[in-house]
Amino acid sequence: MDLELKGKVIMVAASSKGLGFAIARRAAMEGAVVSVGSRSIKNIKEAALRIREEVPGAVVHATSLDVADPGSIRSWVQGTLKELGTIDGLVVNGGGPPPGRFDEINDRAWLSGYENTLMSAVRLIREVLPEMRRKQSGSILTVTSSSIKEPIDNLILSNVYRSGVTSLVKSLSFQVAEDQIRINNLVPGFFETDRLNELDLRNSGEWRLSLENVRKINFDKIPLGRYGDPDEFGKAALFLLSSAASYVTGETFIIDGGKMRTVW
Repeated sequence: MDLELKGKVIMVAASSKGLGFAIARRAAMEGAVVSVGSRSIKNIKEAALRIREEVPGAVVHATSLDVADPGSIRSWVQGTLKELGTIDGLVVNGGGPPPGRFDEINDRAWLSGYENTLMSAVRLIREVLPEMRRKQSGSILTVTSSSIKEPIDNLILSNVYRSGVTSLVKSLSFQVAEDQIRINNLVPGFFETDRLNELDLRNSGEWRLSLENVRKINFDKIPLGRYGDPDEFGKAALFLLSSAASYVTGETFIIDGGKMRTVW
């Protein structure tokens, strides 16, 4: 299937590694022009180099981006417009809030999670909307967590703020549709990323089990019996960003190997 993304400008936040990198890499493979951002300029430049090496001819614009800093978000978007001329798609992504149960989280952590997870989504979307409205086209994709459907005990910050992002997507879908802008939400299950390795190691200590046994317990909960490959997630993201999904907006899609048991 031709996703008709050749030459389209796709912005991917927090894309030096993990699922963000997988989306940016897949976008380049589909012929899109990619703007990537991450807090570490060294890491994001290395990520851009990896994409160029793997995808000959890929155009990748790399710059620093702190999603908790409104000025950094504004600079990333305006720099993309200056260098690449327009914006056709945006992936709202960021590192997850730190793990912890309710009694372990203080006010500072709550405020940090609010800025890094909820307000980063608000600000990223706000910055790209003027260009998309000018063009009367565009696609926005947020990346949240399975915790929006099934809260995870030791991830209360993610449970709360990712749910807020999901509500934002649904609310905005009605407001931007008249400008032919689509916005959807993609929910990852367990994928082979540094973030998941961190959580597995934490659980290994708490459960007093080997890392191998922790992973086996998780595999047993997934009907497909394994963690996902980040590229599988990237493919799903590119479908939603593309014209192949031109009649899809305001929806939340779950990519989790069948793990989630909720109907809605």
